[in-house]
Amino acid sequence: MNHLEELDQEIKKCVKCGACRANCPAFSAWQREPAAARGKIAIAKHLVKGDIEPNKETYSIMSKCLLCGSCVEKCPNSAPTGAIVIAARELLAQKRGLTTFHKAVGEVIKRRRMMKFGALAGRIFGPLFFKKVPQTSGLRLRFPLPFIGGKRHVPQIARKPFLSRYPEVIPGDEGKPKILFFAGCMINFIYPEIGEAAVALLKHLGCTIIIPKEQGCCGLPGMSGGDLKTVKELAENNLAEFERYECDYIVTACASCGNALHKLYPGIVGKRNPELVARLKAVAEKTVDISVLLKKLGFNPKDTGAGEELKVTYHDPCHLRTSGITEEPRELISETPGVSFIEMENADKCCGLGGTFNVYHYDKSMDINEIKSRAAIKSGAEVLLTGCPGCMLQLSDGLKQHGSSMPVMHLVQVLARGIVK
Repeated sequence: MNHLEELDQEIKKCVKCGACRANCPAFSAWQREPAAARGKIAIAKHLVKGDIEPNKETYSIMSKCLLCGSCVEKCPNSAPTGAIVIAARELLAQKRGLTTFHKAVGEVIKRRRMMKFGALAGRIFGPLFFKKVPQTSGLRLRFPLPFIGGKRHVPQIARKPFLSRYPEVIPGDEGKPKILFFAGCMINFIYPEIGEAAVALLKHLGCTIIIPKEQGCCGLPGMSGGDLKTVKELAENNLAEFERYECDYIVTACASCGNALHKLYPGIVGKRNPELVARLKAVAEKTVDISVLLKKLGFNPKDTGAGEELKVTYHDPCHLRTSGITEEPRELISETPGVSFIEMENADKCCGLGGTFNVYHYDKSMDINEIKSRAAIKSGAEVLLTGCPGCMLQLSDGLKQHGSSMPVMHLVQVLARGIVK
């Protein structure tokens, strides 16, 4: 029995009410039934029955999902569309093989040395393929490349990865919590300043900080393509790294990584690998987003000193919003001296990234982003904040394509601006 067949009872939870259509960013982009959760679940049902072929068209339909969880959040029966879509993609990958792109993704994310080499090569040879756009402080391709396209703005790769900037253990005060920091790929290679801000805040609270050097990708890019074999390898590697230390919390500053560790590891990987269930659940129980942990540990933004006056607005990452993490970031922002918080319209709408959705359906991802970019600009804020590096990349791209130079930053970068050295 394949994993999609095991979800037969979950598939039946969909009563075809159509509530998902009003909340699905993919449906808003295509305006066609197969793009909505209801349409994908109907396709999944027929895949289970075996009366449709797992062909190119079926794969195309299943690729039109950002795995944002908005449909599950609003579904009266809580039909787990994300789990169903992942299982369908896994089945399609087994029947048809992984796509060229996801084969490449799998090979890269499970080999840390290859990722480091790729990042270094990108840093060195990037100027051959990208040009600076001074008015937006971004990079644009000189000519289209496979899976990237010519319109996209991208950030520069960091000169030095985050994991190379600190010792594995940073001792804290006796009696204070021990925090294991899971960086993720985006913070490690593109936005190390987020990690530096998180470390500064945790040091400010007297915490012992553990940064395992051999931690790897959370596996979400592989999971989105149905490559569950690679995801299992990555989960096992990360488990081994986490279990080398006693810690009170595993903290993430990436909404997507946090979602992977907290929900997808036990809910997806665990169901396919019963021998790992207890270990995965132990990780999930300790995993917490940095904003939630700061509130839990009693962090007071006033203690870090006031910076220059700044007007900011905030975008809710889907993987935080659907986990109920919306108030903590706003409270921290509002309590920060010198910061004026402006609530923008549609702050809770998806930015359109969706991991590899943005690769396969870039134009549609930017159509979804349209409402977000316009709302951020309309707010009159000077800085757009969020809690996910992936969202930062997408939001920045969207704003630049609208001619805006508004910087996009992580919440912790503003919270730590008075203490980052």
